[in-house]
Amino acid sequence: MRIGLDMMGGDFAPAAAVKGVKLFLDTVASDAHLVLIGDESQLVPLLAEAQVDQSKYSVVHSSQVIGMNEHPTKALKEKPQSSISIGFHLLKNEKIDAFISAGNTGAMMVGTFYSIKAIEGVQRPTISTLVPRENGSQGLMLDVGINADCKPENLVQFAILGSLYSKHILKVDNPKVGLLNIGEEEGKGNLLAQATYPLLKENKQINFIGNIEGRDVLSEKADVIVCEGFTGNIILKMAESIYDIAARRNINDEYLNKLDSESYGGTPVLGVNKPVIIGHGISQNVAFKNMILLAQQMIESKLLEKIQESFHSGN
Repeated sequence: MRIGLDMMGGDFAPAAAVKGVKLFLDTVASDAHLVLIGDESQLVPLLAEAQVDQSKYSVVHSSQVIGMNEHPTKALKEKPQSSISIGFHLLKNEKIDAFISAGNTGAMMVGTFYSIKAIEGVQRPTISTLVPRENGSQGLMLDVGINADCKPENLVQFAILGSLYSKHILKVDNPKVGLLNIGEEEGKGNLLAQATYPLLKENKQINFIGNIEGRDVLSEKADVIVCEGFTGNIILKMAESIYDIAARRNINDEYLNKLDSESYGGTPVLGVNKPVIIGHGISQNVAFKNMILLAQQMIESKLLEKIQESFHSGN
């Protein structure tokens, strides 16, 4: 298992990425070999200082970096020696089994769609977020940003993708799927929600429990919460702001701390042919460790193969 990591992506690169690599190797039992992509002149001294086991990683030099505010398509075209461009080249040519970056999100999405491509049958790949619940379990909400406008058929596919992720990564048997809406009754909501409900209800690949409301998002009512990315992103950012407010007010609460994006690392792009994980730009060492761990779980669980089988059998 070879996991590629963009060491130059994120606000605190490459130091935070090196610390994350060290933390992963010191705390997670793994046979993964980490392929660290970045500027050797910066990485080698940091890796030596951190005393990272040299047998557990290799460095692939990149001479360019895509900035967080650069135009994604233009940057990928004009910077073929960037850490993100090299990462996708390695992934496409099967030199690595997964690719992780906390760098330019747009460049990661463009690279994913053009280098890796969607699984056959998937209309729109999606990204999700974990939803912490008071009992310590985790739910999943999707989409949370890359599909602001959707068709009913897209939401049905998100439900299938989310159910497979919940089952094989979060270990939830027969995950309950809820459609985020402004009321529980069938027929509630806007045109998208009204048209999506019957499609979810008749789909045999998911365990659809009906509509759920905003008050249910952080509860155990649904394991997979389905919505378009416009709504999902607003809820995600609001949850992050609650953690920020608590931190500023010196409120140290075990549950509220779970709303910290650092504790989850990154989100996988679901519906594409290889594992791609996108991290928050402010990722620190714990986030990088968790992203590497998630990549390992996706590979070991054969999640993408199960998604491919599901969409092949469902078509």
